[in-house]
Amino acid sequence: QVQLVESGGGLVQPGGSLRLSCVASGFSVGYNAVGWFRQAPGKEREGVGCISSSDGRTYYSDSVKGRFTISVDNGKNTVYLQMVNLKPEDTAVYYCTTDLDSRCPVPMRSWGQGTQVTVSS
Repeated sequence: QVQLVESGGGLVQPGGSLRLSCVASGFSVGYNAVGWFRQAPGKEREGVGCISSSDGRTYYSDSVKGRFTISVDNGKNTVYLQMVNLKPEDTAVYYCTTDLDSRCPVPMRSWGQGTQVTVSS
């Protein structure tokens, strides 16, 4: 049974940093692409990025490119989203997702509860 549990969100000031974690069970992140997306109140889901397991490449939306980094710890079966230089417009609930395929992109399905990121002074 596929499970994804996000954590690491919180309140941070503009310009600050956070690292989100996505702990996977029921499948291996080493063999399956994992994506991150976010949803702010009253807005549609927005893809943030994805890491492909077939070649290890990462992909990012233009809005976060250069600020967010996705990485994988195969030993912990966990995917991370490192976020730096956070902006108020990054405020949203963040989710990780997979469709058990090795390639990006990954459909934005909310497997877990997500983790809230709030960027505010």
